[in-house]
Amino acid sequence: MNQYEVMYVIDTALDDQARGAVIDRFSQLVEQNGGKVDRIDEWGKRRLAYAINYKTEGYYVLMYISAPPQLPRELERNFKNADQVLRYLVIRFEGELPAKREPLKPAAPVQAAQPAPQPEEAPVPAAEEAADMAEEAVTVETVVDAEEAVAEV
Repeated sequence: MNQYEVMYVIDTALDDQARGAVIDRFSQLVEQNGGKVDRIDEWGKRRLAYAINYKTEGYYVLMYISAPPQLPRELERNFKNADQVLRYLVIRFEGELPAKREPLKPAAPVQAAQPAPQPEEAPVPAAEEAADMAEEAVTVETVVDAEEAVAEV
């Protein structure tokens, strides 16, 4: 038996009882066709990336199953015929089941943008600054004088 990952999006217009019936229907379909449901993760209501049939939200369900190779085609046929399912995807899955995802928590309210505190630089005394500039000037003059001496030779 192969492992499959089945993701489907249910219409949010359904109430909780009808949504549970749809989820049970597809898990029973897997068991009736010789498969085994390993885990069902309900991700809940999420905003869709684009509108599907003028709907902007969907209820996401992720199901991990172990099934014979002909079951994905039967599952997809049933997903296509179910009016409550907006989108579906069945892919082969290899390896161990990943850890169960926790539902997303609402983001913390965004505070007004405040400038980040800048590290304060220690003030350079004017005398030290003048000395640094004088050293740079002497170095430049020495280089210019050395180049002139080389050019004369």
